[in-house]
Amino acid sequence: MSIEQQIINLREELRTHNYNYYVLDNATISDYDFDLKLKDLAKLEAENPQFFDANSPTQRVGGEITKNFNTVVHKNRMYSLANSYSKEDLLDWEKRIQKIIGSEDITYTCELKYDGASINLTYENGMLKNAVTRGDGFEGDEVTANIRTIKSIPLVLNDEFIPNFEIRGEIILPFEGFNKMNEERIDIGEEPYRNPRNTASGSLKLQDSSEVAKRPLDCLLYQVIANDNPKKTHFETLETVRNLGFKVPQTIEICSSIDEIFQFIEKWNTRRFDLPYETDGIVVKVNSLHFQDELGYTAKSPRWAIAYKFKAEQESTVLNEITYQVGRTGAITPVANLEPVQLAGTTVKRASLHNADQIEKLDIRVGDTVFVEKGGEIIPKVVGVDLSKRPINSEPTIYATHCPDCNTELIRTEGDAKHYCPNEYGCPTQITSRIQHFISRKAMNIDGLGAETVELLFKEGLIQNYADLYELKIEQIIPLERMAEKSAKNMIEGIKKSIDIPFEKVLFALGIRFVGETVAKKLAKYFKSIDSLMNASQEELIKVDEIGDRIAESVVEFSQNLLNIQLVDRLKSYGVQLEISEEVLENQSNILEGKAFVVSGVFTIFNRNDLKKSIEDNGGKVVSSISKKTSFVIAGENMGPSKLQKAESLGIPIITEEKYLELINGDSH
Repeated sequence: MSIEQQIINLREELRTHNYNYYVLDNATISDYDFDLKLKDLAKLEAENPQFFDANSPTQRVGGEITKNFNTVVHKNRMYSLANSYSKEDLLDWEKRIQKIIGSEDITYTCELKYDGASINLTYENGMLKNAVTRGDGFEGDEVTANIRTIKSIPLVLNDEFIPNFEIRGEIILPFEGFNKMNEERIDIGEEPYRNPRNTASGSLKLQDSSEVAKRPLDCLLYQVIANDNPKKTHFETLETVRNLGFKVPQTIEICSSIDEIFQFIEKWNTRRFDLPYETDGIVVKVNSLHFQDELGYTAKSPRWAIAYKFKAEQESTVLNEITYQVGRTGAITPVANLEPVQLAGTTVKRASLHNADQIEKLDIRVGDTVFVEKGGEIIPKVVGVDLSKRPINSEPTIYATHCPDCNTELIRTEGDAKHYCPNEYGCPTQITSRIQHFISRKAMNIDGLGAETVELLFKEGLIQNYADLYELKIEQIIPLERMAEKSAKNMIEGIKKSIDIPFEKVLFALGIRFVGETVAKKLAKYFKSIDSLMNASQEELIKVDEIGDRIAESVVEFSQNLLNIQLVDRLKSYGVQLEISEEVLENQSNILEGKAFVVSGVFTIFNRNDLKKSIEDNGGKVVSSISKKTSFVIAGENMGPSKLQKAESLGIPIITEEKYLELINGDSH
């Protein structure tokens, strides 16, 4: 047998043993024998470097150093899930999807919701190409070198599926490994890690992959993204990729009703405590991939999936003080400063009190023993008071009347739950918060510049607004505390690069009240430039899809403010993108303006996402269900019979994708 063949055989054998041990939890060889074979392979590879393979089992020990993690735009956005907390929530969700699909014959999958760090893995021709964190859902950090050290993630697939696909999962740290890591840290006098989830997430951003390799991380997979998936259901797809070598938990079940889903929930509400890793709920998905396509997405979440959250963990502790925080828009948030308490694996010292109405409703007072929960397992909040423990000298809470930062008297408009500091351009926290929003990843994404640096630059008088960033010089930055020449160069370089950020993100970055990411995209698409937007009247703004009075008023108020006009003019002079580029405009038209489309079925010329994008690029609107307001139904194969019937009964034109192409090319009316 040739040396090359010996190496190939050893690699295959070790991959099989690895899969049996880390994925199937069924060791077929002792650790000692595995290590001997691994050493044999390493020796052969060292003596015969011409046969090097980056995917060899010997390469999982890491060693690659990553100083800066590249930001990668997700090919397919990683949406967040809508949450539910009761059977009624799930029944409402079921009614919504039945209405869109037009059928009650729907099956679901139920899976445990793993509490770790989300990851997107891309495979091309049977090999791991890259691994990217969730980030903000639109883009994340490439952490491929670190992910390759996790032994339950296959580097090479053991069979063929489709040439290219993405698979998503959760990087977790099982309790056993987490506890062992903490024992070792305590032994050497180090602080123990707080909880498995944060430790797993932090591990992915370690610069030395050999350090990641020492951590007992695992990866549980739950979703495949592929345009040419030959399988018909989510369940079949997961079964297929499990056989390819992926660690897909066996706990997944198919359910045909909300009652069955709730039986699954009740079973795991108690059994979850016996699991080897953290879980905080159940994820319910429509099983049919065709129905998933039909249902599509809202601005934030897939319509075809929902999370059911287990009842939040609750603890009681003493409220020592109420302080007030100022937000970017001047909104005041009361904060409970608590006697430290352990809650869901973390030490909680502060919690949200929401607003003045909530404090009054619960009669929350300093000195009270309060009940604290983690809202959605993330943000702690005060949910009640133990009145039996209230001190005798207790005084009702008097809500703040002045801004804690600039001492301006607070205002509260009718119908608004929050108080506001109206000193928008003079309140230091509002100024720095606006700049911090401007540089954030979802906005201008300026590398080399963080929240603390913004505060330092403001404190030193170098910036008063986000336009000032573009006039910073390296020689001004180097003398600052904790700044070196390299850091200063990276910051200036990051600011320069930001002038290429597209208009819709710049519009979001400006921080106009009520203009979030989705609204910014709609406004950018409709008005095409900042000049058109800022010259628009309230009546013109309301004509834009989903733009109401509140948003329109806010945009007009921003546009008429002299300081904002001056800031925008300065941004233009620095080359910031304040209109849609010629290249993007070339692929857009208003030919479908005012028309609403329902897309249903399987298509051959377009994939569904491209078809929806084409409609929007040509000024049309994609809606999920058929109504009298629907202009056209674009029907592919396997269109649901109830949708067809509804369209016909309402007299809605049903067209093919070929007819749609004629429509946008001006060949049909």
